[in-house]
Amino acid sequence: MSVTVYSKPACVQCTATYRALDRLGVEYEIIDISEDADALDRVRGMGYMQVPVVVAGEHHWAGFRPDMISALS
Repeated sequence: MSVTVYSKPACVQCTATYRALDRLGVEYEIIDISEDADALDRVRGMGYMQVPVVVAGEHHWAGFRPDMISALS
């Protein structure tokens, strides 16, 4: 399953998400929405107005969600 984290610089919840994914050994791609207008549109199209937005297969959520992250392992 591919995991994508939509993020922006200086985002505390994003950093916490990266650390939790790293601890579990989950590989992920980071996309900076401050540099990628298409990614920002994609996140808004999913109904989110905050980062991080994590897309894991068919599931997605916003914010630091340890419960959702642990379900990926």
